[in-house]
Amino acid sequence: MTQDFQSRDVESAARLRRRLGLPISDLSLLTRALTHRSYVNENPDSLQDNERLEFLGDAVLDFTVGAWVYHRFPEMPEGDLTKMRSAIVRNEQLATFARRLDLGRAILLGRGEYSSGGAERDVLLASTFEALIGALYLDAGIEAVDAFVRPLLEDAKEFILDEIHDPKSRLQEWAQAEKLGTPQYVTVGSSGPDHAKMFEVEVRIQGLTYGRGHGSSKNIAARIAAQTALEALGISFK
Repeated sequence: MTQDFQSRDVESAARLRRRLGLPISDLSLLTRALTHRSYVNENPDSLQDNERLEFLGDAVLDFTVGAWVYHRFPEMPEGDLTKMRSAIVRNEQLATFARRLDLGRAILLGRGEYSSGGAERDVLLASTFEALIGALYLDAGIEAVDAFVRPLLEDAKEFILDEIHDPKSRLQEWAQAEKLGTPQYVTVGSSGPDHAKMFEVEVRIQGLTYGRGHGSSKNIAARIAAQTALEALGISFK
């Protein structure tokens, strides 16, 4: 650790509320969301720990993420909807959200938990994020939760899509099984202004073009090119 417990600068609930623009009026509720049980064990006169709020936040997130996935991807089959929701609400991804919000420095931890690296562990960060969602739901309602979570989901969607539905990996598996080497993705064109640029990418195997895709990023265009190639080859990529 680069900082000992005594010198730790814990961000207050009020400061966190201001920094994140949280529409939570009850600061004691927000403080409870940030209170780990190790802190309560060492400070018996403190507020309750955040485990009940974590339970509630877990359920609220399941619904909010499920609704977002359903509306955001209207053509996605039910199986992929389930995969995407599961990928978003797992501990690793929730911890990523918590780190993006710099939630770790606001968590109230006991000395032992802090010294063992608790503020950096995925499980603890994820549970605190869930507790924060639970507090936000109780104080401001489901609309506030949706407004808070939606930007995080939008920023993560491309990474999650790559994880659950990656035609590039499937095409590579096929090419290697056929002893054709690794597919190459070549940007062959771009158009539009810088703030709304579209890219055109070809996927080539041994110099031959197997598919082409267009997208708002090179990665999206490459994924579409791989999907097009798989469809042309008659290979399932789901």
